Amino acid sequence: MDQTNIIRDLLRWIDDNLDKPLSLDNVAAKAGYSKWHLQRMFKDVTDQAIGAYIRARRLSRAAVALRLTSRPILDIALQYRFDSQQTFTRAFKKQFSLTPAYYRRTDEWCATGICPPIILDDHRHLDHEFVQMQEQPLIGLEQSCSYALEEWSSACSQMRRTFWHYYLDHTTSIASEVFGLHHAIHNTEKEDEQTVFYTTAVKPEDASFNNAEYSHLTIPAGEYVKFSFSGEPTSGAMQEFLYQIYGVYLPKLNLTRRPGYDIEHYKLKDIKVSDINYKNDDPKSHIAAFDYYIPIRR
Repeated sequence: MDQTNIIRDLLRWIDDNLDKPLSLDNVAAKAGYSKWHLQRMFKDVTDQAIGAYIRARRLSRAAVALRLTSRPILDIALQYRFDSQQTFTRAFKKQFSLTPAYYRRTDEWCATGICPPIILDDHRHLDHEFVQMQEQPLIGLEQSCSYALEEWSSACSQMRRTFWHYYLDHTTSIASEVFGLHHAIHNTEKEDEQTVFYTTAVKPEDASFNNAEYSHLTIPAGEYVKFSFSGEPTSGAMQEFLYQIYGVYLPKLNLTRRPGYDIEHYKLKDIKVSDINYKNDDPKSHIAAFDYYIPIRR
């Protein structure tokens, strides 16, 4: 096995074990090499020092936990193997130029400082562009669900499928354009969970809801970054798509996420409610195009 394949496997293992002991001795034992040889090999392949990379990835994971959960800062520090809150705060401020407490409570989420995982596999490039969106009034059906941060990778796909079927159950006609607007807040009862509010919405002239409480909302005007997605939005590919956006592209583009909705914009094929087979329905078969928008500031 060549060096690149060895380090590729090791990188995956490191990212899956950031909350476990990862001393150089432990990592070298996993790789099956002396720590001196492993350090040289890791540097040759990635151009980074292995110890610095592990610390940067742990701090990046901690940053996500700070934003998406209400776990105590000390608990997050200990989870990612810092021996005290003071040690964690010093390291965090060095990487993000903010204290953990300020990073958590600021309205905007700056991607600067996030260390993307090193991925040596070939990944599909995501097309993106910066767009100025005009204010758009919508009418939609709001739903919510709560999951622990670690559960989102498996829950994301099922959530969208459930919300899609709920929309189909409560509309008398399917619009040519459907929007999925969502935002998350900390769960007030469980500190390790977040609650996502998701509204399946259409333009006012396309609204035809039946036996359901709907709400009026507005997409705020402003600058957004748009990513185009091809695939099944209720499959694991969607979760990988979002992971690349937030874990790779926003940090590399040095963007700050403004308060507001993440917006899924679906352009649908010409279909009728009566044509839907609910039991075997495949949402991908109805979608002609799908774009994902994030409110940003450069």
